[in-house]
Amino acid sequence: MEFALSAEQRQIRDTVAAFVDEEVVPRAAEIDETDEFPADLVAEMADIGLLGMPFPVEYGGAGLDYHSYAIGLAEISRGSGGLGTIVAAHTSLAGQMLYAFGDETQRERYLTPLAAGEEIGAFALSEAEAGSDVPAMSTTAERETGDPSERSVTAARDGDGYVVNGGKLWTSNGSVADTVTVFAKTDPDAGRDGISAFVVRPAEDDGFVVEGTEDKLGDKGCPTAELRFDDLWLPEERLLGEEGEGFRQALQTLNGGRITIAARSVGIARAALDEAKAYAQNREQFDRPVADFQTIRHKLADMDTKTRAAELLLHEAADLKMRDEEFVKEAAQAKLYASEVAREVANEGIQIHGGYGYTKDFPAERFYRDAKLSEIYEGTSEVLRNTIARRLLDE
Repeated sequence: MEFALSAEQRQIRDTVAAFVDEEVVPRAAEIDETDEFPADLVAEMADIGLLGMPFPVEYGGAGLDYHSYAIGLAEISRGSGGLGTIVAAHTSLAGQMLYAFGDETQRERYLTPLAAGEEIGAFALSEAEAGSDVPAMSTTAERETGDPSERSVTAARDGDGYVVNGGKLWTSNGSVADTVTVFAKTDPDAGRDGISAFVVRPAEDDGFVVEGTEDKLGDKGCPTAELRFDDLWLPEERLLGEEGEGFRQALQTLNGGRITIAARSVGIARAALDEAKAYAQNREQFDRPVADFQTIRHKLADMDTKTRAAELLLHEAADLKMRDEEFVKEAAQAKLYASEVAREVANEGIQIHGGYGYTKDFPAERFYRDAKLSEIYEGTSEVLRNTIARRLLDE
């Protein structure tokens, strides 16, 4: 990393890197093989403040700037792509929704245990027919008032609230979360202006059902759940912001989240590069290390150059975010470029390993599987190119 880091940022990088090397890297293959949520590692990360990095101390967070958060997340992802997604979904999506749009009571009640790492968060937006096309969602939240005995939900609590019906797909942390931010239509006829966001507590709210988790190509250890809501009653204090603001809230949250997916991608690319470099220096062919061959040297040079360029893009976006300036295009560019670079670097890492790279005896193939996801979630590469072009032409 060649751009200037403050003393605190260097300390964050070194502290997280040491934890990853000691605790995560030795477990990464096991996590990938079992695909089990690594609750013990998540608890250890909570103990050193890695589950609330960008949130203020008064809400249980570490109070770090967004550069430091991105640096920390890149290091976590260097050790395990799945662990990187767990932290990103918990922090950048679920936690950020509460911090940005929750009132003071909601922040204290729901954000604080997330930021302190006492609980896990998830963000439920996508549906079978509503991935990139968010307004096509079919989940509804019908407002009900008056006498509880007259409501459609027979076991409803006292007071006004909402009855949620529908389901969500692709919810990272969905089966292990204590708090889930759920998007539903409060006005089905209003399109994007009829979407609202709610705080859901799976252990407390009847009607919250985990249908199962996906068997994914990579990103193992992070459970990606399918959720169902059957007449799920929510008191009105669970609404985040005002009715109809959910679409805007989701876009704003995902925009910041793209910086952290770029960081995840940079971490995976760095892991693939480090592994390929070490292998090239130790693997001998024709009585000399393969790193002596110009073809391999050029591959390594390109891998390092692309990784550094991706890193600079993500920190440019982070800098704009910290200064409260417009960063939609820059976040999209960082996420687009870093995700494609991660896949390209991981692919070249396999090539440098030769036949061994195609086996599970080496982590090269895991890096490739983990990298691919970054081109899909939190804005596909195709959608991001549209975003970038639209902003570019409007400038």
